[in-house]
Amino acid sequence: MRQALAKLKRATIIDAKTIREFNKDLQKALLSSDVNVKLVLEFTKKLERQVLESKLPAGVAPRDYITNMVYEGLVELMGESYSPTFEKQRIMLLGLYGAGKTTTAAKIARFYQNRGLGALIICCDTQRPAAYEQLESLAKSSNIAFYGEKGERNPAKIVRNALAKYPEKQVVVCDTAGRNALDSELIEEAKRIASEFKPDSKMLVISADMGQTAGEQAARFREAVGIDGIIVTKMDGSGKGGGALSAAHASGAKVKFITTGEKLSDITPYDSEKFIGNLLGIPDIGSLVEKVQEAISEANVNPDEVDVNELNFETFYSQLKAMSKMGPLKNIFGMLGASDVPKDVIDSGEEKLKKDKVIISSMTPEERRNERLLHQPGRVARIAKGSGMEEKDVHQLISDFNKMKKLFNSLKNDRSLKRKFGGMSF
Repeated sequence: MRQALAKLKRATIIDAKTIREFNKDLQKALLSSDVNVKLVLEFTKKLERQVLESKLPAGVAPRDYITNMVYEGLVELMGESYSPTFEKQRIMLLGLYGAGKTTTAAKIARFYQNRGLGALIICCDTQRPAAYEQLESLAKSSNIAFYGEKGERNPAKIVRNALAKYPEKQVVVCDTAGRNALDSELIEEAKRIASEFKPDSKMLVISADMGQTAGEQAARFREAVGIDGIIVTKMDGSGKGGGALSAAHASGAKVKFITTGEKLSDITPYDSEKFIGNLLGIPDIGSLVEKVQEAISEANVNPDEVDVNELNFETFYSQLKAMSKMGPLKNIFGMLGASDVPKDVIDSGEEKLKKDKVIISSMTPEERRNERLLHQPGRVARIAKGSGMEEKDVHQLISDFNKMKKLFNSLKNDRSLKRKFGGMSF
C-alpha cells in the first residue's frame, strides 16, 4: 500500500489513467491481505469517483488529497475505533479452539488492572486439559486475582462461587470453554454461564489468520449468544489482519481490542485511525511514547539512578532493559511508520540487542560507567569469556556504542524531541 502511494507521489500529473493504475495497486494490496473482493471493488470504485468528480481544495497538493481519501476510506472499511470505559464491569469471553482466548483473558484483566481497577479472572473452561494451570500461571505473573475449581464440571457453579469470594473486584473476566465449531452444546453452556455471570459485555475472541471467515463466525456467535464485541488476536503474525477486521465490521460486530504479541502487555483498544496509519506508513509517536513509559515501569528502571544527560554503558543497559519490555521490534518500527522493514533486518536487530545486553551484564560497574577502561589489556577477553561471546562481538559493541554516543550528544539538546519523550535519552 505504501509502495502504491509512493508511486502516486512520483507521478507528474494526476489524471484518470494515473488513478486507475493506483487503484489496481491498491486492490492488489487489499486482496493480498484477504479483504473481501466485493468490499475492495466498492472501496476503489468510490475512491476513483471521488477523486475524478470532486474539486481539489485550494492550497492542497493532489497527492496529499488522494492520500487523505484513501486514509478515510480505509478507516470506514475497517470499522470505527473503540474507547473502553474504566468502570466496574463483567466481561465474558467466547470463541473456538486456537483463537488465544485464555491468554487474552489475562491480557484484558491486566489491561484494566494497570489502569487502577482491581481485576479477577474466572476459569470456566472445564473442557481443555491444563486450562486451569495456564490461566492460574498467567494471573499470578501479573498479580491478578484468580478463581477456578479443578475437577468441577459445572461452569455456572464456578462463576457463582467466584463472585461470592471476590465481591470487591471491579473488573471480572470470565474465560469459557472453546470447541472445534459453534455447536448446540457450546451455545447452551454459554447461555448457562451468562445467566449466572450476568456480563456487561460478551466478547468473541478470533484469530487474525482466519481472514474473511472471521465475519461469518462473528455473525453466527452474534446470532446464537448475542456477542457485542470482538477481540482480534495474533495481529503481529499474519497478513490476514485486514481480512479479519473488514469481515468483522461487515458482519455488524464491533472490534474492541486487538493483540499484537505474546506478552500480556501486547493488547490495545482497536483504533482504526492508528491501524490504517500503520498500513500507510504514518508514524504513531503517541503510542510509541506510551509504550516507552510502560516499558520503563516494567523494567524497574529508576530515573534517579540514571543520569540521562550522559550516555555510558550503565544508562545504555538500563535502556536495553526497558526496550526488551516493549515487545517485538516489528511493532516499534510500525509505530515509527516503517512496518515494511525486512524480516531478516528485524530478526538480526533483535538478536544483536539480546547479545549486547548479555555482554554489558558481564562488565563491572566501573566499566559500565567508564568505557575507557575497556581499552586496558585483558578486559575485553574477560568480558567475552564471562558473556559466552567472542572478543570480536565485544569490540563491535564498543564501536557501535561510540557511534551511538556521538549521535546522542547531537540529539540531547533537541528541545522538541525532549518535550515529546519527557526528557528521555535515546
